[in-house]
Amino acid sequence: MTPAAAAVRLLCLDVDGVLTDGTVALDDLGHETKRFNAKDGLGISLWRRLGGEVAVITGRAGLAVRHRLEELGVRHLYSGSHDKLHDLRAAASACGVPLEAVAFVGDDLPDLPAMRACGYPVAVHDAAAEVRAAAAFVTAAPGGRGAVREAVEHLLRTQDRWSDALAIFDAAPAPGVRAGGVGERPRSG
Repeated sequence: MTPAAAAVRLLCLDVDGVLTDGTVALDDLGHETKRFNAKDGLGISLWRRLGGEVAVITGRAGLAVRHRLEELGVRHLYSGSHDKLHDLRAAASACGVPLEAVAFVGDDLPDLPAMRACGYPVAVHDAAAEVRAAAAFVTAAPGGRGAVREAVEHLLRTQDRWSDALAIFDAAPAPGVRAGGVGERPRSG
């Protein structure tokens, strides 16, 4: 494991091909829909719950991404990005994190400038060959299929914080509350 991964405090993510499988679905009225993986949502939630920051930088603009990020409590969204490196620097500045402490997860050529500038570049399994070559870590999962969750676990394990993540789920229920009781719905990403 590299010292660069151990230093990461800000996780920056692309959307299409990273948080989704890259499909752009449009209905007859031109409304865009996206499919997000719950495992990726859990990974983002774990990262945030353990004190990490998250920013999303995407070349497309749309409400589907905004709605999903609001559900996950992600405050930093750079949509309609024409310069991901510029937006990466803006996100790092907004979070008070040096570029050396930023991981960027990408999948295609527009992500390369941000990946080359951050401290820990990550590529999803089905990323372009040039993106995989620029990455310090390549996920086994493809984009939109748990790759972000895998990247988060990799970072937390590298930082010796995976047991902290597991401890969240080992916590005993509050007195008088039965775990998994009738009417209770487990929360997930």
